[in-house]
Amino acid sequence: MGKLQDKVAIVTGAGSGMGLAIATAYAHEGAKVVLADINAETLKQVETAITDAGDVAISVVADMSKEDDIKNLVKEAVETYGQLDILVNNAGIMDNFKTVGNVTDDLWNKVIAINLTGPFLASREAINVMKDQEHGGVIINNASVGGLYGARGGAAYAASKHGLLGLTKNIAATYGTFGNIRANAIAPGSVATNIGNSITDPDPLGGQAIAATGANDSPMGQPEQIAAVAVFLGSEDSSFVNGDVIKADGGWTAR
Repeated sequence: MGKLQDKVAIVTGAGSGMGLAIATAYAHEGAKVVLADINAETLKQVETAITDAGDVAISVVADMSKEDDIKNLVKEAVETYGQLDILVNNAGIMDNFKTVGNVTDDLWNKVIAINLTGPFLASREAINVMKDQEHGGVIINNASVGGLYGARGGAAYAASKHGLLGLTKNIAATYGTFGNIRANAIAPGSVATNIGNSITDPDPLGGQAIAATGANDSPMGQPEQIAAVAVFLGSEDSSFVNGDVIKADGGWTAR
């Protein structure tokens, strides 16, 4: 019996990086995983790898900036498996460390839409399923140390991740304190994923600010290490953990 045996879990951004690692770990722990990503090809590859290993998963192509896609994602999960126990809001993008003076409206709106509004919409859909379940549910938001400090990303990224932590705490203080839905967040530091490939035009001032944090010498984590935290938060091992933010940064921000 795995720690997540027969739980139904949605993992967004499951096509690569931390999302892939979380989805794989969840399936290995016995969960029925609903994989979501905007990239249909990589998403199908992840689904095939999980099912070939004898575990259970389906995939739903979804753009986490589109409300209709998010509604369909939750609908598919519930119609397929009859319940929804865990939502992992992992999908996210970076912003080239753009400072306030250099952020375009389009970049700001895109980052906020995917990193904050998407998790809000997904949480709303999930909560309206979970609140009526006897066993409730769990929401896990992948927030980044960029949600705790000002210089671990650009203006839009930092604002989106700070907002995501506020959303997490509000869910915990309401549905968790007076109901049956726990909400927690993970704040990873540097992790070896392909998200760094999106840094194509870094803002010099933003780059100077993150360099001052010691980012160039920060420990580099692996996606599987973040997945282990997500398994803990999704399982009964964390039944008394609610509204918390677990930093997984190898001690970078402890310096």
